[in-house]
Amino acid sequence: MVMPNSPRTSGPARATLSARELGRATLERQFLLRRRDVNALTAIEHLVGLQAQAPSSAYYQLWSRLAGFTPDELAGLLLDRKVVRIVVMRGTIHLVSAADCATLRPLTQVIMDRDLRTNMLHAKPLADVDLDRLVEVARPLLEQEPRTNAELGTLLAEHWPTCGPGHLAHAARDLLPLVQVPPRGVWGQRGQPRLTTAESWLGRGLDPQPAPATMVLRYLGAFGPASVADMQTWSGLTRLREVVEPLRASLRSFDDDNGTQLFDLPDAELPAPDVPAPPRFLPDFDNVLRSHADRTRIISDVDRKRMNTRNGVTPNALLVDGTVAGMWRIIRARGTATVAITPFRRLDSAARDAVADEAERLLAFAAADASSHDVQFGVSVDG
Repeated sequence: MVMPNSPRTSGPARATLSARELGRATLERQFLLRRRDVNALTAIEHLVGLQAQAPSSAYYQLWSRLAGFTPDELAGLLLDRKVVRIVVMRGTIHLVSAADCATLRPLTQVIMDRDLRTNMLHAKPLADVDLDRLVEVARPLLEQEPRTNAELGTLLAEHWPTCGPGHLAHAARDLLPLVQVPPRGVWGQRGQPRLTTAESWLGRGLDPQPAPATMVLRYLGAFGPASVADMQTWSGLTRLREVVEPLRASLRSFDDDNGTQLFDLPDAELPAPDVPAPPRFLPDFDNVLRSHADRTRIISDVDRKRMNTRNGVTPNALLVDGTVAGMWRIIRARGTATVAITPFRRLDSAARDAVADEAERLLAFAAADASSHDVQFGVSVDG
């Protein structure tokens, strides 16, 4: 382990970690400095789930992190009900283990409750709906058989004919722990999201008293060192300082370059800032890009704006030397699969060769059925 910089001479006696040091620490814990020889379920639990709005996103996240990962491994976990797709952190779809579903979904219920109160599209139409009664009606409908949002909304509208079906289905999604069942999320398969309750699908109840402190410690193990604001950005929860304060004596503390206090596990590794970080092709909803209030450890503010497209579609991110350095996409045409790369800045020959090699490995994973592969570099955004 490499120790951080010397403590500051004024203010609290805490060491300062630069953005690069923080980036290397996070990449190490995210399995992005080197691919790990662990199974997919172990990785998913270590990472406290994978953000997974796009059905294929989790597969790319695991491929970038694990040695020898194949799509069949994750597909098998979904089909065997060892992992599920469910709304948890930040009120977004994540892929989590069955065990984590039982704790993370209750912990994040407050996010769904807040959405019911504040959602500009749904809150007003639902104002006169008895939500307790809606749960009583919706649960057996969903446990009878998995249903699409449209199917569920139509059935609920029989009980609340003056409220739109879409509003009623949205309320059920917020009030009940609903999983998206296969084939949704299975590699190479398509289908509308069909929902049932986590309890019915997993054959187990949810944790009635999940521990927020455990969640915070696991977050630090996968994303730290981090501030309270970082923890809240990742989870979507508020008032986490109240959770951190009782843990303070057992945690290490640092400052970042802006003087923000960071917390960390006492024995977590802090790699040297010059540890090589190989290129990585991350998918559109990779949690490493979304789980800190200050994301400059992994992406500059300028490049973050470049990634915020007008159409709301998040581009795939290319990491070079540990930070976002461009965007990528796979294009299929006439039997050829091409990785089209748009660098944000000019890459030197060594970096370009390393990126091209990783792109070839990406195509071998994602487009093994293509008759030929190609890698194309566009003109860098910065010229």
